Amino acid sequence: MTVNNVSLCFRSKTVLAPMVRVGTLPMRLLALDYGADIVYCEELIDIKMLQCKRIVNDVLETVDFVAPNERVVFRTCEREKSCVVFQMGSADAERALAVAKLVENDVAGVDVNMGCPKEYSTKGGMGAALLSEPDKIESILTALFKGICKPVTCKIRILPSLEDTMSLVKRIEKTGVAAIAVHGRKKEERPQHPVHCDVIKAISEAVAIPVIANGGSHDFIKEYTDIQLFQQATGASSVMVARAAMWNPSIFRKEGLWPLKEVMQEYIKYAVRYDNHYTNTKYCLCQMLREQLETTRGKKLHAAHSTQEICEVFEMGSFYEETSPVLEAKKASLEAKTQDEDDQMGESDVIKMAVRFDKRDYPPQITPKMCLLEWCRKEKHLQPVYETVQRPLDRLFCSVVTVAEQRYRSTLWDKSKKLAEQAAAIVCLRTLHLPEGKLSEGENHLVNKRKREDQELLNNRTCENELLVEASSKRPHLTQGASDSQASALPR
Repeated sequence: MTVNNVSLCFRSKTVLAPMVRVGTLPMRLLALDYGADIVYCEELIDIKMLQCKRIVNDVLETVDFVAPNERVVFRTCEREKSCVVFQMGSADAERALAVAKLVENDVAGVDVNMGCPKEYSTKGGMGAALLSEPDKIESILTALFKGICKPVTCKIRILPSLEDTMSLVKRIEKTGVAAIAVHGRKKEERPQHPVHCDVIKAISEAVAIPVIANGGSHDFIKEYTDIQLFQQATGASSVMVARAAMWNPSIFRKEGLWPLKEVMQEYIKYAVRYDNHYTNTKYCLCQMLREQLETTRGKKLHAAHSTQEICEVFEMGSFYEETSPVLEAKKASLEAKTQDEDDQMGESDVIKMAVRFDKRDYPPQITPKMCLLEWCRKEKHLQPVYETVQRPLDRLFCSVVTVAEQRYRSTLWDKSKKLAEQAAAIVCLRTLHLPEGKLSEGENHLVNKRKREDQELLNNRTCENELLVEASSKRPHLTQGASDSQASALPR
């Protein structure tokens, strides 16, 4: 979709903007299925995004923006590339532009949320905090408009006076934004307060750019026809739906709402297909259930602790059992392909295994590297030698350990050098059928050795303390009337 077409989409079509925790890929795709034209991701903070690496996920056929802790912060796919708007929280033009450049080739547009009243946003000078800083607003939007090739939009709340609101939107319009979304409430107002349709309408009549009306879920929007009523009441070019779409994404069906259970089952299919974290899947389903949370199904959903358990709550256990192996097989195939490529690069002499080091599986202060070093000393081998490299594409690490002239490594890449070295040590130990120190292996001699060393250290310190006390008790003490010559002769 071209830039102009995206801009026209804002002018004439319905817009979906699931906010906070519901703007993940499965929810956006489901909204598109039911008729939404444009989908917004959840608001993502600029500093968090700038820590991410862009990674093409061949297993899921997605583009992932992954944080250093391996958490996927933003995931998108080819299907929504022409209609997903990336919404960010930012209070700095330079950071905002850096994030926009990071994602612009994978999205249809970029939006800055200047209306969020939540503390996590405002305390950083973002969201609704920007409404009192028009110079900063202008700086951010101008930088984005000039710096990227995709449409730029922003979302605001109304100010205490109509005059101040008009002054702000006129200034925003001059930055070159493609559209402006207006949540028709003041920053201190909440969903239970009435939405000010008259203010949105006044803005729509005052500016030439498209105005997107937002905030109608509580007062207006219960089904598809209500979206049109809200648009007419505000005179806006289009409507942004958040909570009503979160409660039931089929609100975009012109024919009417789809049965909720079937909507939830379709959502779960996307959640499994795109490896959505079960906590987010659970949250979104709870939002859909709402008043049904105290039913038997609602209680089972609340108790679920995995995607599989969630599927079973909705009679989709067989779907999970059929789908998961397919994804795992695809993942294994790609890993095998990677291993073949490694072999072609001269690593055919390296013994490999797909393992990771998880410190939760080991006693405190005991690691596979320690076990391997102890074994080498016992067998009178040279100590293990680790060679670690970092992959430029995703900045992950892989380590090869050499023991007795044989090399070992894990086929899985890790987020740190230390983890990669531990994984290599595990491969060596498992190949040689040696204990690696895991809790499941039972009592480990290294644990006993560490306890002995700790006890010896404690005993030494106790002994030192006792000697100090004894020396102190033997030191002569001055009595009143001692001469200066006697005092100077005492040990100090």
